[in-house]
Amino acid sequence: MKILHYLNQFFGQQGGEEKTSMPPMYIDKPVGPGMLFNTLLNEGKIVGTVLCGDNYYAENMEKAREEILELVRKMSPDLLITGPAFNAGRYGMACADLAQAVKKEFGIPVVTGLYEENPAIEIYKRELPIVKTGNSAASMREAAVKMAAVSDKLLRGEELGIPEEEGLIPMGKRVNVFKKEKAAVRAVSMLISKIKGEAYESEIPIPVYDMITPASPIKDLSSATIALLTSGGIVPKGNPDHLPAATAKFYKKYDIKDLSLLEGGKFESVHAGYDPVYANENPNRVAPLDLLRIKERKGEIKSLYPYLVTTTGNSTSVADATRMGEEIAKELLSAGVDGAIMTST
Repeated sequence: MKILHYLNQFFGQQGGEEKTSMPPMYIDKPVGPGMLFNTLLNEGKIVGTVLCGDNYYAENMEKAREEILELVRKMSPDLLITGPAFNAGRYGMACADLAQAVKKEFGIPVVTGLYEENPAIEIYKRELPIVKTGNSAASMREAAVKMAAVSDKLLRGEELGIPEEEGLIPMGKRVNVFKKEKAAVRAVSMLISKIKGEAYESEIPIPVYDMITPASPIKDLSSATIALLTSGGIVPKGNPDHLPAATAKFYKKYDIKDLSLLEGGKFESVHAGYDPVYANENPNRVAPLDLLRIKERKGEIKSLYPYLVTTTGNSTSVADATRMGEEIAKELLSAGVDGAIMTST
């Protein structure tokens, strides 16, 4: 059976960030990870690869999707594999979006692979079989083994088992499973194991969140240095550092020590999660430098940190947000900042 493989410009061996605007192209052979897949697949082989730049797909989603669907139509594969994209936000969105489109348009099975914090999961997990992968390409072989096994099963026309058995991201569907023991007996058994400190597995997954202890309040703001941070994507006009519109993995600092406000036309929002019209008209609506300068002049705060710290928060993974937060906090502490105001959208 014929399998088509989708890769971005990096895994397709076309280049790095300088090739992210590359439009879709077709190669009639397996490329990069595709060669590994072909050593693992039993029911079919990858006979062609579609490549596309991350930015091209993200910035021209409808156009890129249609261009690639036309390539799929010409090839008429029996199954599509996209990725794996691990925790790459733009790549993950492209992999999941294309897989969903191919499934709907042609009715063929599709398989993709994503890290559990990839932003594409929340959007597409109810529609697609998504193999759970590691955070990076270091887990490529492990991901390929699981994706190949799922692909073989789908090509044989078999139903996929429960997510834990197949290595899949749960789709949020409840299915009836028959057990020998009644629910009360199973619940008591789990409770006893918990009390004894023994390993047990809940039948209802419960999310676990970090508990963050709030910092002590600032006793006297008039003697405090305050920093202005935003996840609203406010950057100098033209976005000189190419801050992503979504799934950001970095933040930027911009010098504001000589500015009394953020002027429309000189600053703008590149955030893709809200309508930026009013933010572009007056960027202080998102990052209120004007109001903080007033408080500084009145002596209500001692001084303002001389840099605006900015990123885009939409679809950013918890892991990336945590890492950026730790890096920002370290910088602010070393600069003698007492507190920060962080605005969102």
